Amino acid sequence: MGMGLVGLLVLWQAGIWLFHPPAYILPPPADVLAAFVRQGGFLLRNSLVTIAEIAIGLGCGAVLGALAALAAAAFPRAGRLIWPAVLVLQGLPVFVLAPILVLWFGFGIASKAVMATIIIFFPVASAFADGLRRTEPAILDAVALTPATHWQTLRYIRAPLALPGLISGLRVAAPLAPIGAVVGEWVGASAGLGFVMVQANARMQTDIVFAAMVLLALLTLVLRLAVDVATARITPWAPEVHHTNPR
Repeated sequence: MGMGLVGLLVLWQAGIWLFHPPAYILPPPADVLAAFVRQGGFLLRNSLVTIAEIAIGLGCGAVLGALAALAAAAFPRAGRLIWPAVLVLQGLPVFVLAPILVLWFGFGIASKAVMATIIIFFPVASAFADGLRRTEPAILDAVALTPATHWQTLRYIRAPLALPGLISGLRVAAPLAPIGAVVGEWVGASAGLGFVMVQANARMQTDIVFAAMVLLALLTLVLRLAVDVATARITPWAPEVHHTNPR
């Protein structure tokens, strides 16, 4: 990850040297670093707002998505009715939902947290539901020979075996959480990194825009790392296998 960031920085600076774009189109890394030094407190305060929105959205979206998948597995008939509606909502662009959510929940943190929750909900629910559906038939046949009820089978067999699917959904969803928060801030907000980007772009302060983008990129990497650490504790029996090419 570190090497990738260094490589991106080198390409960025090389593009500046080769093409000499105006600073208001593509500022050099040194200008962005100067913006961090000059506006560090301002960027930090707005970063905390966006982090709070993302944290609420990630937590609520993960919980609601997991519960929706469990409900669909527990009540298959109801799941067949509800799931098409969920898929329709998933197909709506976030830019369509953002103005409505701001209208309903206001310009504060609530509308952005709801936006992040919606974005997190779909991949988590889909991945966990798929894991619940893919329980090995041989295992279910063996459980059918025991006195275990439908609920006990779901709780003690299907749900634990589907946890890797839930983890995959979280890994996909975590980098998407900042999108929901930032899109909501673009539509209407009084604080946050998205708000900073909109205000700086209107003033042609491209170095501030890039500084906010760098913070969002770092925040996304931290979220993914946090999910990896947390999920490694949830499913210690299913470690990742890293394949190496034989020589």
